Amino acid sequence: MKRKNIETIAIHGSMKTSSMENDTIVPGIEVSTIYEHRNGGHKEGDDKYIRLSNPNRDQLENVIKELEGGDSCAVFSSGMAAISSVFQTLESGAHVLVADDVYFGTRKLMWEFGDKWNLEVDFIDMTDLDKVDSSMKENTKLVWLETPSNPRLLITDVKAVSKLAKGKGALVAVDNTWPTPYNMRPLEMGADVSVHSTTKYLGGHSDILGGAVITKEDGELFEKIRLIQRVQGAVPSPRDCWLLSRSIRSFPYRMRAHNENARKVANFLSKHPKVQVIYYPGLDSHPGHEIAKEQMDDFGGMISFLIEGGSKEAIEIVSRSKMIKAATSLGGIESIWEHRKSSEGDESPTPDNLIRLSVGLEHPDDIIEDLEQALGN
Repeated sequence: MKRKNIETIAIHGSMKTSSMENDTIVPGIEVSTIYEHRNGGHKEGDDKYIRLSNPNRDQLENVIKELEGGDSCAVFSSGMAAISSVFQTLESGAHVLVADDVYFGTRKLMWEFGDKWNLEVDFIDMTDLDKVDSSMKENTKLVWLETPSNPRLLITDVKAVSKLAKGKGALVAVDNTWPTPYNMRPLEMGADVSVHSTTKYLGGHSDILGGAVITKEDGELFEKIRLIQRVQGAVPSPRDCWLLSRSIRSFPYRMRAHNENARKVANFLSKHPKVQVIYYPGLDSHPGHEIAKEQMDDFGGMISFLIEGGSKEAIEIVSRSKMIKAATSLGGIESIWEHRKSSEGDESPTPDNLIRLSVGLEHPDDIIEDLEQALGN
């Protein structure tokens, strides 16, 4: 059968399938931590203990796997737990390439644990294919991408980097949290792994913490990720799995509105005299616009921009908003923004005058009106 449309997958991928004539359509929350196993064991596929498996977790993993077009999915209790699991699949002494403009949590993970895991880590400009090629080593085992990147929304050519990496025997993992499978499916472009903080757009309501790792193939790599999930135990609760599955059912329609609103907001900001530089791949002026058009179905709900001045001026602008909330994180139905460096700390390479904006689902005219008064003349 051909791949179903994403709206259909989102609604039906985690729904209950049953031969009972009068069964529920929506699965219930199954909270038991243990399962009975008389006669000395389990049959293949039986649940045993909640850390190992749970029906709500199975339903969630199924729908995310289908959304991304992968063979297998393991969900985690946070996005960072999901990211960590991928790096922990590597053998001691492996070399890793990480995008230079990357989520600060991923950078911090490598700073704090790269040496402990005996990984050799280089942060490079992934938009420069010659740099990617020249940075590869004999022991390079993983290339970690974000596109659009966080926070400057740089665009990496996933197909080209995947081809380079495959030629050197390295895996490619893409943090697909910002684009979401509505806008981009990295596994279809040659990547081996797609990773999500499901806290963001898949959850969509700023009330669930979670992460997911999807692999292109159900093989040795996924077996390692599943082992890490079950043995280390960073698994989401049945309630969080159930709630996330419910949120995913409306995700494609929410994402459509995030895309539309961000496009209008980006056009407004691109003309504002207080905005020096705007990072949004949907604008023709963005240096990665043509690649983004080729590999994305739309450009997402995230915008970053540099304002005239420094940290003080950026913080003052963010503090003047009336509807847009000043908060970290992203992907919820409400618009939020922040002076990004304040959240990341002094060791962050993010520019002092950068504001990161997650465009929500309010009417775009109201978002723009609040931005206009906060930015001033």
